[in-house]
Amino acid sequence: MVLAQAGAEIRAMLRNGEQLLLTMIIPVLLLAGFSAAPLVDVGGGRRVDFVAPGILALAVMSTAFTGQAIATGFERRYGVLRRLGATPLSRTGLLLAKTVAVVAVEALQVVVITVVALALGWSPHGPLLGALWAVPLLLLGTAAFSGLGLLMAGTLRAEATLAGANLVYLVLLGLGGVLFPLDRFPGGVRQVLELLPISALTSGLRAVLSDGGGFPGGPLLVLLCWAVAALALAARTFRWE
Repeated sequence: MVLAQAGAEIRAMLRNGEQLLLTMIIPVLLLAGFSAAPLVDVGGGRRVDFVAPGILALAVMSTAFTGQAIATGFERRYGVLRRLGATPLSRTGLLLAKTVAVVAVEALQVVVITVVALALGWSPHGPLLGALWAVPLLLLGTAAFSGLGLLMAGTLRAEATLAGANLVYLVLLGLGGVLFPLDRFPGGVRQVLELLPISALTSGLRAVLSDGGGFPGGPLLVLLCWAVAALALAARTFRWE
């Protein structure tokens, strides 16, 4: 039942034009535009090496947070969740199915974005073992953003979720280190921005994929705290009707 529902969730995501624009087209366009054009001062090094990890983090946020929050909010408004609750599929099974669908779509995003980035000249640095730290970073980032998305969808009206999720997406796109280095901000502001989940995911991926860094302890800890807090709050406050 969980796999069947996950398949339905994946098909719904890929058939929805707005979801497809948010999860696939916009990240690829941003990757191509900001890698090829001198729009970003990265302080040395190639732009694509700086931008590619940030776009991977943006893809996680777009699917696990923005897309899931909007879709779940409207499912709750139109009674879809209530009707699913009357089926043999439990609420835990439904959440698990949504999680599987999100991870599957993110895997597709990672493949597409990586292929485009490599075509644009991206050359990941560092040992393979270091690059493997990208996996827990992506998983914890997914958990954190998924919790935040479900928290928003389960407590706000659908229209407020739509506006709020898109607003947060745009704000974090500009302030989360995705396209612009955080060191361009004043010191006090930068320290606060580094605690955001998108900043932690972006800096962690950039450290292990483009800078050849080792264990990304700081970003992993920040993402773990966000994931635990967001999922716990979502589980306690989510309204199914």
